[in-house]
Amino acid sequence: MTLNRRTALGLAALAAASRPAAALTPVSRQNAAADPVERIRLWPDAAPGGERVSVTPQVIERSTDPSFHDRFARHTTDPILTVVRPERPNGASLLLIPGGGYKWAVVDKEGLDCARVFAAAGITCFVLRYRLPGDGWSAGPDAPLQDAQRALRLVRTGATANGLDPARVAVLGASAGGHLAGMLTARADATYAAVDAADAASHRPDLGILLYPVATMADPHVHAGSRLELLGPAPTAEAVERYSLERMDWSGRPPTFVLHAMDDPAVPVENSLQLLATLRAAGAPCEAHLFQEGGHGFGVRLIAGKPAAAWPALALAWAARHGFAG
Repeated sequence: MTLNRRTALGLAALAAASRPAAALTPVSRQNAAADPVERIRLWPDAAPGGERVSVTPQVIERSTDPSFHDRFARHTTDPILTVVRPERPNGASLLLIPGGGYKWAVVDKEGLDCARVFAAAGITCFVLRYRLPGDGWSAGPDAPLQDAQRALRLVRTGATANGLDPARVAVLGASAGGHLAGMLTARADATYAAVDAADAASHRPDLGILLYPVATMADPHVHAGSRLELLGPAPTAEAVERYSLERMDWSGRPPTFVLHAMDDPAVPVENSLQLLATLRAAGAPCEAHLFQEGGHGFGVRLIAGKPAAAWPALALAWAARHGFAG
């Protein structure tokens, strides 16, 4: 057999798919005690449009178990990327956008915990702590997207200096973070004025992974809490249209991987089904995995022992087929 790039990618996919779930989930007491310390501020000065912002940032711990963290960040004013580097980087980068219903942003469950899994596969991970739309930012519902666009650009422009490939930058978003990752992928418009040379780079990822995403802002399948925080109590029809992923133009967008549990009690599976129909109609490359059980917000730790625990291996194998890993 000739070992060319296509063959190597196929072998990488098989290797990823065949790894046991435990090996892909290094969430341990040691990891919980030792947070990554490498952080990157998104904005060289203050984040844009904060003249009316008066909130006080908070990071709140919900876990009472010393073996793991379960924190969320609220009222973020200085957005950051937390970097989780692999022992043997393969050149690919992953921007992780955790959920939180746009009311807060999860730090561990869909952030650092997932980052450690993908770092174990050789991917350099960047966990985004983003601003929230209800805190008074002048951009309103676009404030989180400003941070996501800026973050993707910083990852891409810093790739070469870190021995990474600027053409292999993916995004992974979960729940409301999946909505934000979807907007980052689908929307072409820049949402802020350039602040430095990094903003000349593309803000669009090369791959998108959406876990149980909040997709629609329309009834009857909307996650009401996310819509309330993003668009307010009485959004216009135009706002619902503009911020619903399934109503965006996905033509020419990068490959997208969608994962959802059909028993999700918070974000109905129809969010992913409607988005999948839009992706297919637009001819956008996509793959979807629906699990009978799993609920919502499981990340990697809360799905142990269930069929959906295979999702990181499935995502890695899919990414390898698209030239992202290996």
